[in-house]
Amino acid sequence: MTIVCGLPGNEAMAQQLATILEAQLGHIESRRFPDGESYVRFEEDVDRKHVVLVCTLAHPDSQILRLLFAADAARDLGARMITLVAPYLAYMRQDRRFRSGEAISSRSFARVLSGSFDRIVTVSPHLHRYKALSDLYPVEALALDAAPLLAAWLASHVARPLLVGPDSESEQWVGRVARLAGAPYVVGRKLRSGDRDVSVELPGLDAFAGRHAIIVDDVISSGATVAATAGRLRAAGFARIGCLAVHGLQSGRDTATLLEKVDALVTTDSVANDHGAIGLAPLIAEAVAQSAAASLVV
Repeated sequence: MTIVCGLPGNEAMAQQLATILEAQLGHIESRRFPDGESYVRFEEDVDRKHVVLVCTLAHPDSQILRLLFAADAARDLGARMITLVAPYLAYMRQDRRFRSGEAISSRSFARVLSGSFDRIVTVSPHLHRYKALSDLYPVEALALDAAPLLAAWLASHVARPLLVGPDSESEQWVGRVARLAGAPYVVGRKLRSGDRDVSVELPGLDAFAGRHAIIVDDVISSGATVAATAGRLRAAGFARIGCLAVHGLQSGRDTATLLEKVDALVTTDSVANDHGAIGLAPLIAEAVAQSAAASLVV
């Protein structure tokens, strides 16, 4: 039997997954003590069940202890399999040591999660220098591809798009979405002077005049890169500019600033935000069901 439990802020995704999987919906009681320590309690019995913990890791430093406590409690209470569904998987960007003495946090984070979960399911993680999640995670780790969902959204909402990748890191995502959507694409060159000080060069735009420019990336954080790309497109004469991303991590203030630069912003619902128009629950549920069936735990 499978029970799906959402950590605080993830209840909606947990409800969707439980419904699609026809699984039990569990509830986790969680609060903070006056000294800041966390309290975690399962409200339903998890003994001999496949426990699916849902927690998108958009704010990992404030989320990780409760998540680990929940996984450890499930193990102590007799769960026979524990799966983490993290639609957005944090700590993927620091994938090498850029300066001496730095922690390679992607590896450290992978070791922490792998010690608590039997399986990890995520969507379009930021695999730049890593070829696969298995390069990092010793446990079964499924990296689901959101590109077909983004391409389907484009096909039904945008006529004559030009897909634009802000930098070389984005090419793997924008190229795949473009191929699936049958649309042309260009990739820019990003020059970063600071976390929010970004400029973008975009050559070869003249051949695509009159198209609807759609900036495509895997993660929007501050929105500075998208804003700089939109500014360059606007200067090149593009009248219609949108942004399409898998994960929208930007704050409300950053979203407001970004919407001054683009006409529309669309993301998946990997992180709760007002622009998460592309639902991930069916994709995730199918992967959880198939993987669990292969392990004979459902």
